[in-house]
Parts: sequence; structure tokens; C-alpha cells
Amino acid sequence: MNCFAAIRVALTITSSCFLLLLCGTASAQEQPVVRTPRGYIRGIQEKGIFVFKGVPFATAPVGDLRFKAPKPVQAWKDTLSCTQFGPVAAQYAGDTRTVRGEEDCLQLNIYTPALKPAKRLPILVWVHGGGMTGGSGIGQNGHAFSHNDSIITITINYRLGVFGFLYLNDVPGYQTAGNNALLDCIMALKWIRENIKAFGGDASRVTVIGESAGAKLISCLLTTPAAKGHFSQLILESGAVNCIRDTLTAKTIRKRLMDTLGISNPAELLQLPTATLIEAQAKVLGGAKGTNYFGPVQDGMLIKEDALQYIRHHRNKNVRVLLGTNKAEALLFMNIDKRLYTPDSTVLSDWFGDNFKYSYKAWQSIRNLPRDTAAVITLSRYMYQLHTYRLAKALVAGGYPTWMYSFEQPNKGTPATHAEELQYVWYEPGHGAPTNIPLAALIHQYWVDFIKGRPLWHKYDNNRSGMIFAEESREGVMNDYEDPNHPTMGFILH
Repeated sequence: MNCFAAIRVALTITSSCFLLLLCGTASAQEQPVVRTPRGYIRGIQEKGIFVFKGVPFATAPVGDLRFKAPKPVQAWKDTLSCTQFGPVAAQYAGDTRTVRGEEDCLQLNIYTPALKPAKRLPILVWVHGGGMTGGSGIGQNGHAFSHNDSIITITINYRLGVFGFLYLNDVPGYQTAGNNALLDCIMALKWIRENIKAFGGDASRVTVIGESAGAKLISCLLTTPAAKGHFSQLILESGAVNCIRDTLTAKTIRKRLMDTLGISNPAELLQLPTATLIEAQAKVLGGAKGTNYFGPVQDGMLIKEDALQYIRHHRNKNVRVLLGTNKAEALLFMNIDKRLYTPDSTVLSDWFGDNFKYSYKAWQSIRNLPRDTAAVITLSRYMYQLHTYRLAKALVAGGYPTWMYSFEQPNKGTPATHAEELQYVWYEPGHGAPTNIPLAALIHQYWVDFIKGRPLWHKYDNNRSGMIFAEESREGVMNDYEDPNHPTMGFILH
């Protein structure tokens, strides 16, 4: 073979190898494979980033693990395909009046811009709302913070309703049942801490974000030593520790469930089918008024004392918190339950339990406004604002760097109600159309800055300073309403 032929052969072999390498790279980009301590995981490339869907973060809570604390996921041998979303948690679909989802739901979804970035990326963990009885991680667009902001976004599921919050401390072997959903969140955070490096993440920079029930649930991470060290920041949108129930309230809700099912022994609940339990739960809740019925429990084990007292006395200057509410939070619920426009003791006891007297008295005391306007103001305060301000003050007393906001952007002339800030926080250019796009870009950037540890507006302290988001956003004094007689727990049934 002459030298020219040899060169041609060499070039052909080199070109073939190069083409094979390109094919392998393209294949890897389409279906990235990541090695974790438990085994290999295969994802997909979606809209220019890497996405891993339906990743189990705990052993399926079924069989012997039903109604019990989550257990670490077991290792697997073959590569785990995580290219499709897993099932949502078992819940009642009010629109179709059917039960959907499964008990085997403890999975998360990872959206990462790069698997091997030059510098490890911060992580945002979304915990969904839904009254502690509905919703799922797939309900939020994980691309919003991953495409342009170099933030790994993770959305999680947790057990809902009876499977996440049913009080069973008096049933041997089921002492954690009332706080299983909170334990699910902690287990997800443990999984992230142990595995996120393989996805390009920095385990020391975890921000947990939640709205409504999601914010309420993750606020409870502040109240238990079991969560310490698993996150560095919290974003709480319309939710605080008032969701925690005492054991008597939790038992009362359980009694209503048992009466609906016609049983007298709580141990009998353990053997009932998923659909039977969820359908009975829906009857007990009776619609939106049951939003407060389920939540974590001050059980003396995971949550040992009054939440605000615990936060004040367990100082932590290393955890940053951003929290706030919307101007007319209650309007959404008032339009669902029209009785709230002219609330009496019956409707308020449906929503607040034995605490109804505080909001009723406050509503009656507003004499200079129309009664429906007074109801919007009063119910917004007692549903969300009062409790958020209390938490902010407890955080400051506990040394937590704290920032507050109030979302006040109207929507077509209607005051900003519950959940309307979400389309602003999760704004992605070209996706969705908030009323005020410049404001959406501003709010989204502030959240990005917080996640990345950058300065925001002035901290909330003795000056009560916060950011008011509206047509003309500005820093101002927060209207931190207080009712000193109202207990920490927002819903009590004794």
C-alpha cells in the first residue's frame, strides 16, 4: 500500500470514528444517562435542557409501608427510565367526581441546564399547593427557571389528605402518620442532597419554594430538627405555620372521616381501598371550606412545641427566607363559597373551626366600608396575612435574614387574589401572558436573585420594610395586621 493509499485509509478510519462519536454524542444528548449512588437514570433532552421525570426519591409507600414514614429508595440494577411523569398522589377530582392518582407517588422531576457545568448550579425545589388534598409536582413549569437562569428546578410529589396527614398516633406502629407528608418533603430533600451533584447541582444551595398549601407545608421545615441542614433558603408565597394542628383537632377530623365510613376503630382505616378513603375524605371536606382540615400535627415527636415559639428560640442566621401575601387573598375563596361575602358564625366556623369568633368580630368592627369589601379585607387577613406577618416577626427574632413582599397587581380591575402571583414568579418570555409583563420580568428576576443569594430590597426588621409589587412597584411599610388573641394554629376543633 503506497503512502497516499495509507493516508486515505487512515482518513477514512478517522472520519468513521468521528462520525460514530458524533452519533454517540447526539444519542447521549437525546437520552442523557446519569449515575447516582442508587443506580443509573435515563432522562430526555427537552427544549434544550435535560429533564428527568418520575424519579423515585423514596420506596413506594404501599403494602407494609402504607401510612408509614417514607423509607429511602432501594438501589436498582438496570438503568432506570425517567422519561415520563409518574402518577400524581391519590386525590379527588372535583370536576369529574372521581378518584385519580396513586398511593405510589413519591417521585420528583429534575430540570437541569447542564449535567457538567463549569460551576455547580443552585437548586430550586417546588412544593405544590392544593389545600393539602390536591395537586402535583407536574402542575408547575420546571423550565421557567432552568432555561435562562442557570437554576436546576425540581418539582416533587408528597402524599395528600388521609395518606399524608391522618392522625394515627394511637395506633401502634403508625405514630408518624399525621406528619407523613412533611416527612415526604424531608425525604425528597435528603435525596437531593445525596444525588444532585450528578445532575450538576450544588447541594449547599437549595431553595425550597411553595405557594398556598405548599408554602404552609414547607414553613413547617422551620419547626423541626429533622429538616435542619437539608435546605438553605425558603420562599413562602401565601402560607405559614398556621396550618399545624393540635392532636385533638386532628382526631376530630379523623372522627368525621370514620363516621362517614361507618367505622369505630381507627385501625380499620388501614385496610380500606384508596378510592373508599378518598371519596369519604371528599365528603368530609365538603368543598373549599375543607381547605384547612388537613395539615401537619404538633405530635410531640416531629413538631414538639408551638411553631412560632420554636422559630424564635432556635436561632439560625444561615437560612434566608422570602415570604409574602397577595392583597385580596380571600376573593378567590369567596367566589367559590358565596356565603363568605356576608359571613356569619356558621360559615366562618366551617372555615376556621373554633377560631371563627376572631374573624367574625373583626369583620363586624369595620363600619366604614361595604360589607362585602370588609369581608375581603377581614378574611384575607385571617386566612393568610396575619399568619405571614407573625412568622416574619418570629424569623427576625430568631436571627433569620428575612424579606417580605405584598403582591398588589390588579387583574382586569379586580384586586390581586390568591395564587395570582404565580404567573409572575414563574414567568418565562413567550410562555403565558400576565397582565403586566414588565412586572412579571421584574418579579421573576427578584426571585432568581434570591435563589442565587444576591441582595434584594431592604430586609424586614423593626422598620417593617418590604416590597410592594403593583403597577408602580416600590419599597414600603408592610401592613402587618395582628390580632393578639388569635392562637398560632389557624384551625382548631375542640
